[in-house]
Amino acid sequence: MFGALFGIGLLVVMLIGGVPMVAALLGSVAIGLVIAGQWALVVPQAMVNGISDYTLISLPLFVLAGVLMNVGGLSVRLFDFAHSLVGWLKGGLAQVDVLTSIFLGGMFGSSTADIAGTGSITIPAMKRAGYSPAFSAATCASSSGVGPLIPPSSPMILYSAVTGTSLGALFLAGLIPGIILGLLFMGVVFILARRRNFPRHGDLSFAEIALTFRRGLLAMGMPAIIVGGTSVGVFTPTEGSAFGVVYAAALAGFIYRSLSWAEFYRSCISAVQLSGELLVMVGLSGTLGVALANAGVPQALATFVEAVTFSDSMFLRIAILVLLAVVAGMVLDPLIPVLVPAILPTLLAFNIDLIQFGVLMVMAVVIGQLHPPIGIASIIAGRIAGVDQIQVFRANIPFFVTIVVFTIVLIAVPELSTWLPNYMKD
Repeated sequence: MFGALFGIGLLVVMLIGGVPMVAALLGSVAIGLVIAGQWALVVPQAMVNGISDYTLISLPLFVLAGVLMNVGGLSVRLFDFAHSLVGWLKGGLAQVDVLTSIFLGGMFGSSTADIAGTGSITIPAMKRAGYSPAFSAATCASSSGVGPLIPPSSPMILYSAVTGTSLGALFLAGLIPGIILGLLFMGVVFILARRRNFPRHGDLSFAEIALTFRRGLLAMGMPAIIVGGTSVGVFTPTEGSAFGVVYAAALAGFIYRSLSWAEFYRSCISAVQLSGELLVMVGLSGTLGVALANAGVPQALATFVEAVTFSDSMFLRIAILVLLAVVAGMVLDPLIPVLVPAILPTLLAFNIDLIQFGVLMVMAVVIGQLHPPIGIASIIAGRIAGVDQIQVFRANIPFFVTIVVFTIVLIAVPELSTWLPNYMKD
């Protein structure tokens, strides 16, 4: 137990000290296992097992599909369509940012990719229109949290690989919460726009809506086809990821002719770098999970959860585990492959629905990416806007409160996550 706890403490200290995630995870796992006397046996086996899951094949393919859609200029087409729909409202550019994130969430599947795809467009436009840089960055950072919920989702793929939960069911489970969260953000913008008298941007034009819809229709087709195809059994999520790459390359390269061979090559390199780093961390996280299990940490966690719940309440048990995930997510990025192996035995012991908890883990990832001390989404958006992370977080408070309240609702009403996968299964 001492070796495992020492390794966890060392991991937290190194991350707070700015050590890169891969190096911090490798160092903490190695030292913890050396203390426990398990190094030679556990590390090679656990790392291989951690990255051997068939589901993980879809991760680099979905990453590549998202990069191709972004490099190929598809985000600009969807931005124009969103602008024609809601740009005429008060605070129209902020509304456009949120709606664009809903559209792009099904393509990028991660907050940081969403910010890279939309932030470079929306944040400068909002600043030019008179919005404060901090609010512009906060809107972009928060709306990017919709992306990991709407399929295809990188956090969902990692969660499926760690827990063995159906990836298709997880994709469906995140769809309704993702759309609801996006609409809630648009409601927040609507209220703030009325209070702060944000400007309108253009007039409502049905001709413009029709024109931009035609230009962006094929771009919106990829997530629709992937979700529809996996739902009705045309292909598995892994096969869908390969289809997504072919669709994105054909659309950007041959139909819109906005992707050169040099850009395609650079997109492949970028996808390899992003997914390779994630897969290394998945393997190391599997090793950490084995070490924690051998040290009895999951049993201790289950005992703790049972002790602090004053009644036999599933809501309280899930809430405590989600709170643990949120706190860990403020330091760990990525969160899921590091934390879930440690708490999975506890989830199984309390018979917690793994599909519902998968959506809640993604919400914890979103909250962690917005909140200091790391808050990677706030950092990236702040750099684009030219403001520091604390200013972004202050401006982000209305959105942050909305996310926290919605997470509590998801715990209390599991049907928001489980209804659609159960319906499609039947």
